[in-house]
Amino acid sequence: MFVMPVVVLVILVNVIIMNKKPHLRLLSLGAGVQSSTLALMIHKGEIPMVDCAIFADTMAEPPKVYEWLEFIKKTVSFPVHIVSYRNLEQDVLDASEGNFQAFTIPFHTKDIDSGKRGMLMRQCTADYKIKPVVKKIRELLGYSKGQRVSFDTKVEMLLGISTDELRRMRMNKLRYIENQYPLINDLEMSRQDCIAWMRDNGYPMPTKSACYFCPFHSQASWKEIKKDDPELFKKAVDMDNKIRDQEKYKIKNKFKDELFLHRSCQPLDKAMEDDGQLDLFDNFNSICDEGMCGV
Repeated sequence: MFVMPVVVLVILVNVIIMNKKPHLRLLSLGAGVQSSTLALMIHKGEIPMVDCAIFADTMAEPPKVYEWLEFIKKTVSFPVHIVSYRNLEQDVLDASEGNFQAFTIPFHTKDIDSGKRGMLMRQCTADYKIKPVVKKIRELLGYSKGQRVSFDTKVEMLLGISTDELRRMRMNKLRYIENQYPLINDLEMSRQDCIAWMRDNGYPMPTKSACYFCPFHSQASWKEIKKDDPELFKKAVDMDNKIRDQEKYKIKNKFKDELFLHRSCQPLDKAMEDDGQLDLFDNFNSICDEGMCGV
């Protein structure tokens, strides 16, 4: 009697599932150039329709991002769901006062004694972006908390990642969600191609979507924030000072490193004064995991 190997069986089952009509087709909306281009192309019928888009709100985006998000919601012909885990900005401020232990921002660090530099572990993308989206997907599929997703369930999730970001492509960690990259696999569009498409179709240009205090900001990004929104930049400077000056924070988290928003491990306002010497830091990898931030 022939017994099919388990590995082959699993592969065959996955192929069958992936070829099935999806139970849910959605766009992961980051509200940046690429994902906004996808949203508007779907609206215009240039890409097959989705059931909805989902935007994960950290409640720490620049005001212009929320203005753009309202434009998208009013323009497109499919629902846009906005989901949140917590207020990331408030959680960071609470952590600086020693009030919140589950602190997951990848701040740049400098050892007070040796001057050695490093970076805290990044968990914010998973907690504030990915998990709220997955929770909403389960809700849309009709699953309650803790209920196991059936083996034959299929979700197609479109991600706004372009040809100049190939390193961001990856399979979804959840077996029932299939990540799709239409800008790469179907349209072969770069970020500049997306910008050109937006202009050719008469749409305004969105700002970059990212938390205003994100430690992955390049020097150019910090310059842009300081120029375009001085009040927002001042908030970032105030936060930068708080995470470094609060002794309660250091005691609570049991390490002696100084924390910084800027990758040079200088106070943010000082880093901007030394602008000309810091452009070399712009080669730093500024990508958030799973294609969920800044796309």
